Amino acid sequence: MKKYETEFKLEVVQSFLAGEGGAKLLARRWSVPEEKVRTWVSHYRLHGIDGLRPKRSAYSAQFKLQVLVHQDREQLSSRQVAALYDIRNPNQVVVWRRNLDQGRLQARKSGKEEQPKMKPKRRSAEPLSTVVADAEKILREENDRLRAEVAYLKKFACLDPVEDVSCADKARLITGLRHDYKLADLLEVAGLARSTFYYQCQAAQRVDQQRAMEARIRTVYDEHKGRYGYRRITAALCNSMAEPVNHKCVQRLMQKMGLRALIRAKKRSRHIPGMSDAHVPNVLRRDFCATAPNQKWATDVTEFNVRGQKLYLSACMDLYCGEIVSYRMARRSVFELVSGTLETALSRAKSAADLIVHSDQGWHYKMQPYRAMLASHGVKQSMSRKGNCFDNAAIESFFGTLKAEYFHLDKPDSIDALEAGVHDYVHYYNHERIKFGLQGLSPVEYRLRSTA
Repeated sequence: MKKYETEFKLEVVQSFLAGEGGAKLLARRWSVPEEKVRTWVSHYRLHGIDGLRPKRSAYSAQFKLQVLVHQDREQLSSRQVAALYDIRNPNQVVVWRRNLDQGRLQARKSGKEEQPKMKPKRRSAEPLSTVVADAEKILREENDRLRAEVAYLKKFACLDPVEDVSCADKARLITGLRHDYKLADLLEVAGLARSTFYYQCQAAQRVDQQRAMEARIRTVYDEHKGRYGYRRITAALCNSMAEPVNHKCVQRLMQKMGLRALIRAKKRSRHIPGMSDAHVPNVLRRDFCATAPNQKWATDVTEFNVRGQKLYLSACMDLYCGEIVSYRMARRSVFELVSGTLETALSRAKSAADLIVHSDQGWHYKMQPYRAMLASHGVKQSMSRKGNCFDNAAIESFFGTLKAEYFHLDKPDSIDALEAGVHDYVHYYNHERIKFGLQGLSPVEYRLRSTA
């Protein structure tokens, strides 16, 4: 058989690819068999210049069986399957097929087919069955790999072709297919490292946890109608969940979701120095801390204006836990508004012997009937200095919170709606709204836990 140099083969193939003629014309021009031209072109297209260089190798029986099974499955010719597996002589495939049909397929030795002896020995069927089993295993694995490749490419085609496919997208596709196909095959098709896949899986779990936390934050935020900031929401989540929650995480997620507490802007009041009332001194002296319930109360009156109509609220707060002990509302600022609030509060107190009731210098609290009511129960009266709201800051802060979290948010359109809303808010303030100074509990919960 005549041998041809690699440069000669490459020149013939390049002439064919350049369109200078077909295989028959070039075979006649270069004085080579037409089948050689077709074989060289097929090998070059599949393997490049390496497909034209001389190759000497021994083929195992397992490799031969793989080639023959592939030929049967794909219905390929001997030349086509030889080009696919880089077998330089297509006639070898024909010889392997004949040997397989005759039951004497075996490996090559030293690059040549072993010549049959005059008296061939009887061969047992065990080596051939083992080889066939190995070939079937290889083909089965190849089939599984191809099925995994097809399934992955179908999923991959559904992604947005405009955007670049990230490693997270590939990991998400593999996660959906790994229950049906081998992970190694999917990773090979996707071109993704195993460590990268597991890293993206952990990142996806963190994203799911973050979404669950966002849902919990949104629930607490809506439940309290936007009155809670990230600190109170953190405390509420810690109370409802078994594991602690970091306030920085809650703050970051709230900023991401565009949530913030709908509270008033802080304003500084002017300090106007003045003398206390000559008859009622400032006994409290801004000491708003109490060690037990019914030691110190603060009371005051505030005004609401709805479309020109006014509503007055009188409230009495226990400084031990900030609970609103009693309150009353009226359309006019009359004395019965204040006296009724005090009477209700005193009726709830078991003992008022050491009680201090602090107020500002409003005209209600200077009236003799009010002072007589306090004296009859053994209550000590205390008043702020003139024009100094800081001396009664506790109850003033409650009024500011009430207006910020209810009045300015809900904006009731009538006095009746306002009155009903104040009732609901005071109950919410006492029983549900948590405070950091009370270990993350509501005033009533704190009082019940401390007195239990």
